[in-house]
Amino acid sequence: MSSVIISGDTSGAITVAAPAVSGTNTLTLQAATATSAVNTLATAKAYNWNGLTTNTSLDFTDLPSWIKRVTVMLQGVSTNGTSLPQIQIGSGSFSTSGYASAANYGIGAGQFTGTVTSGFVLEPSGGATAANLRSGSVILTLINSNTWVSQGVIYSSSLTFNNMSAGASPALGGALDRIRLTTVLGVDTFDAGSVNILYEG
Repeated sequence: MSSVIISGDTSGAITVAAPAVSGTNTLTLQAATATSAVNTLATAKAYNWNGLTTNTSLDFTDLPSWIKRVTVMLQGVSTNGTSLPQIQIGSGSFSTSGYASAANYGIGAGQFTGTVTSGFVLEPSGGATAANLRSGSVILTLINSNTWVSQGVIYSSSLTFNNMSAGASPALGGALDRIRLTTVLGVDTFDAGSVNILYEG
C-alpha cells in the first residue's frame, strides 16, 4: 500500500494512505477558502454584546457560503417579555415567513405545543415567561437547494420538561449567510445570557 507523508512546518506529519482495495478512490478537498475553517466556532454574543441593553435580536452575519450545518447554542438566555424565542436564517436578508416549525414540552394534560411560521421556534405557547432562562442547542442542517431543517432541545428554567423543537425553513434565495436569535413579536429585548454558533462545511 502506497502512502504520502506531509511534514508539518515545525513538527509532526500527516500520512495519506490508499486503502488496500482494487479500483480508484477519490478524496475531494474543499476549496481553499474553506480549508482553514471547516469547523468554526464564532465569537459568542452576550445579550448586551454591542454595549446596548435594548437588543431585540442577536445576529451572526457574513457567514461563508460553504456551510452545511450550524449548531446554535444558548446559555441562560432571557428576554423582558413573553414572546416565544425563535431562530431566523437568510441569504442577503432574513427570511421572516414560510417556516414550518413547532416546539413542545410535557406529556398528557401537562403538554404544551406551539407552531410558528416566522422562524424556528424554540419554546411552546404557554411556556414563555419574562424570567425564563434558556440553555441548550439547536442544529440546523442543509437538506437541499438552500432549504434547512432544524432539531433541538432547550432547557427552560420555568418549565418541568425540556423543550423539543423541529422545523423546516423556506427555500432561501441563495446560500445561507446569516442567523438571528429573536422573538416571534420581535420587540422583546434580551436581558441575560449569551448565544453562539458553530458552523461546519
